[in-house]
Amino acid sequence: MGGTGTLKAVLFDRDGTLVINVPYNGDPRLVRPMGSALPAVARARRAGLATGVVSNQSGVARGLLTLDQVHAVNRRVDEILGPFDVWQVCPHAMEDRCACRKPAPGMILGACRALGIEPSEAAVIGDIGADLGAAKAAGARAVMVPTALTRQEEIEAADVVAKDLWHAVGLLLGGLE
Repeated sequence: MGGTGTLKAVLFDRDGTLVINVPYNGDPRLVRPMGSALPAVARARRAGLATGVVSNQSGVARGLLTLDQVHAVNRRVDEILGPFDVWQVCPHAMEDRCACRKPAPGMILGACRALGIEPSEAAVIGDIGADLGAAKAAGARAVMVPTALTRQEEIEAADVVAKDLWHAVGLLLGGLE
């Protein structure tokens, strides 16, 4: 991926990437960072990159949690790892066919607008194909950090795969820290 070039921001998926995935989590007390999340996010910030989070939260549309609960969990993520420069959340279900739910590019485009950058100046780090699909649709770079829940075909389809978040950020920085 060589050097930061025009890279100005890293947008992280939340569940399964920054924090351990607790399905439809509405309880901030259950937020636990992934192993290398804290040093990886700090590494991106030290390199002068803006940081953001783009997160599908279909549990809101399904009535499993409220937007207030999602925001409370996000505040806890900010307390542990942040604060992040931008948050984008999609509360819709897949059947809503919205423009924001990953793999649609809406949240990435919104985050880039909020940061005042072009999508080509952003990279998305996520754990599933939808994260990478959204990055591609928006014109951003993408790095996959697989977990036990990532499907093999999604890993095989990814252009760039990292073993953890620290490695993912390092690939984006290209060793130019």
